[in-house]
Amino acid sequence: MHIKKFTPEINKVYFIETHTLIHILSGKGSIQVDFKNYLDWQDKAIFLEKGQYIKFLSDEFEVRKIEFSDQEKFYNPDVRVLFKHLISLGYIDLMECEDCQTFLSESMLIENSANIIDISSKQWFWQNPFQANKEEYQIIFDTKDIIDAQFFNNLTSADMVDLINQKGYNAQSLIKNKVGLSVKNLMDSKRLVESQKEIAFTEKNIQEISYELGFRDTAYFNRVFKKSTGQTPTQFRENFDYKNRDLFSQNIIELLKKYHTQEKSLEFYADKVNLSVKALSKKVKEKMNTSLGQLIRLELINTAKLMLIDDESISAVAHRLGFDEANHFSSFFKHYSGITPTDFKSKKYNS
Repeated sequence: MHIKKFTPEINKVYFIETHTLIHILSGKGSIQVDFKNYLDWQDKAIFLEKGQYIKFLSDEFEVRKIEFSDQEKFYNPDVRVLFKHLISLGYIDLMECEDCQTFLSESMLIENSANIIDISSKQWFWQNPFQANKEEYQIIFDTKDIIDAQFFNNLTSADMVDLINQKGYNAQSLIKNKVGLSVKNLMDSKRLVESQKEIAFTEKNIQEISYELGFRDTAYFNRVFKKSTGQTPTQFRENFDYKNRDLFSQNIIELLKKYHTQEKSLEFYADKVNLSVKALSKKVKEKMNTSLGQLIRLELINTAKLMLIDDESISAVAHRLGFDEANHFSSFFKHYSGITPTDFKSKKYNS
């Protein structure tokens, strides 16, 4: 087991070499894992497996990374739910897991950190994100294991389902009912992510990548890729900017930090970077895989949370963030964080 505490560089790709727990100690902003942006990662522990990557789209994070060397443990059906992601990241909300907080505390980390996996998996099943029983979860994740092993073999969804249906379940309907996606959706998602990685992180030509992923027609691969991402493979490679790490993302984030409490209009930020709103919105989407509006809302929510934690009144927070009425702020906060400001304060104090 290897434990490291560090301040990640903004917009740098950190490749995951073994099963890893990323514990966000402090900071705010969004992160990117496998080309998806995720917001609001305070008080959460993130679980990643070999082959994934993580980028921090803010320079305010302080992170503890725990790399686990005992690989056999992660084939345990109850443990893989943390790492074998379906439609989002595997994570534990530390505000709802007192045992997790204890085992990730400074005083107990070194001695007991191996146990955090067992505690987290129990917490994950308690959170029960797909409202399924354990036997159903095993069928779902058995299917995901097969997809991860077979996605490049160009199997049909029927072929995939046949490989798992000997368990006695109708895997297709089970996954559709619990996850909200079809087996084909999961296969397409896996193939897309792997094609994005090959395009972004290697110098292979597009034809070679399309053949390796089971496409026999490069033109068809290009069409499928553009339909999914809005960019051709060549455009995607240029815009991801893996090696050069241009300053566009950092400049946008710094503008948002400075002005988000006073300025919420897209026009203001477009003027600051000498672009039209349409051009700026397109560039943010291409470079940061999110929208400018979403970034503005994230900054507002994070600032609000910090003020609420510092025991600022709801009306004071609303005024600071430019809301005319406290109830307008409360509605905004609940809509984008899933909890009212009052409940957030109470939850913080009682956690």
